[in-house]
Amino acid sequence: MPARIDPEQRRRHVVQAAFRIVVAEGIDGLSLRKVAAEAGLNVGSVRHYFDGHEDLLAAAAEEAGDRMGRRLAHHPVDGLRGLTGEEALDALQALVEEVLPVDGERRDEAIVVLELILAARTRPVFRPISERMAADLGQVATDAFAALGADEPEAKAAQVTALIGGLTIDTVTPHGSLGTERLRATLRAHLAMLLALPPVSPPAR
Repeated sequence: MPARIDPEQRRRHVVQAAFRIVVAEGIDGLSLRKVAAEAGLNVGSVRHYFDGHEDLLAAAAEEAGDRMGRRLAHHPVDGLRGLTGEEALDALQALVEEVLPVDGERRDEAIVVLELILAARTRPVFRPISERMAADLGQVATDAFAALGADEPEAKAAQVTALIGGLTIDTVTPHGSLGTERLRATLRAHLAMLLALPPVSPPAR
């Protein structure tokens, strides 16, 4: 008797295959055929869960967002309350780095999210998920600054989310060819400024 296939497990398997294709080839390389081959399935099995490459990209981006969200959950806002000075800076940097490409896993996630954001500029179907991801990140940053007792937490959060976007682009594309060490140093300098801490050493080039 053939083993019963868990539909949710199969769908997740397909999503992870789409994720890998987006990382390797970008949105232009994403197709049902390629995802089916990557997942070791036939195209019909993939079509059972997704209508086309737009559905697949959205699902891959959701996967990246879910992974980031699970890591962010390890940095509850209550854990920031009462921190000051270097402790506050360390905790805030650890939180922000969860969504930055500082290692292989987070780099892949950042690439997938960036592909979706860029696609949303010309394809309205991607705008709701892109806007929701931006809102969720902004809320996390706002809550973090509020917990640390910073003034104007929403304004500071807006600066951090803009910094995240710039650092991500400069790290995962040839635009800046930014290395992890310099990314972290740049991030730390900006966070120290936002927390009104003494200046840290400038990022090495």
